[in-house]
Amino acid sequence: MLSPKTLQFLEDLKENNNRDWFQANKPYYEEYKKEYHRLIADFLEEMAPHDESLRTLEPKKCAFRINRDIRFSKDKSPYKTHMGIWMTTDQNCGNAPGYYVHIEKGGSFIAAGLHVPEAPDLKKIRKEIAYFYEDLEEIFADKDFKKIYSEFDRNESNSLKTAPKDYEKDHPAIEFLKLKSFTVTQKLDDKSLLEKDFVKKTAKKLIVAKPLNDFLTRGLNTE
Repeated sequence: MLSPKTLQFLEDLKENNNRDWFQANKPYYEEYKKEYHRLIADFLEEMAPHDESLRTLEPKKCAFRINRDIRFSKDKSPYKTHMGIWMTTDQNCGNAPGYYVHIEKGGSFIAAGLHVPEAPDLKKIRKEIAYFYEDLEEIFADKDFKKIYSEFDRNESNSLKTAPKDYEKDHPAIEFLKLKSFTVTQKLDDKSLLEKDFVKKTAKKLIVAKPLNDFLTRGLNTE
């Protein structure tokens, strides 16, 4: 369960995103960080019984540093003003299928799948889709999955306008094959963040996406 104070820290940091304020409020941050890790532990406790690949994950491996990488950004604000939880299904891979929780006032959401895989992995995923697209269609047809996620996230940056190389335009799974990223998301309203059963409800929604993660993992592990 999240406390109002934890969410308030993020709001205060958003209003005072500078090193002087952060250093002066180090105890405030340390309290936030403890709850951050405690929340991750709660999610893992809820989800690991349903996805064994999460059983050995430690909270610190699912957390993000609060410092932003500002080397190539026009925005030089030094700190992140949201909480992110990333629970990957493959601890040996930098970018693998997994589950994500994003907490930010007015912008919270959950997500699952594989975000922008590198070219070799994208090729593997497309091959898996080309041969076993009916498995993927079955996942998206599931009533629980459909209720929460509906379809893959699509926009101009993560989807081709035409068929990728080596695939016919009339392939039965062409809309899946055009994708360059394979994620599904659902927004969270601010009110739900402070509910006592927030973790239980949210974990239940995330685990519905396990078949999608399994499908993507299968593709990555197939030569």
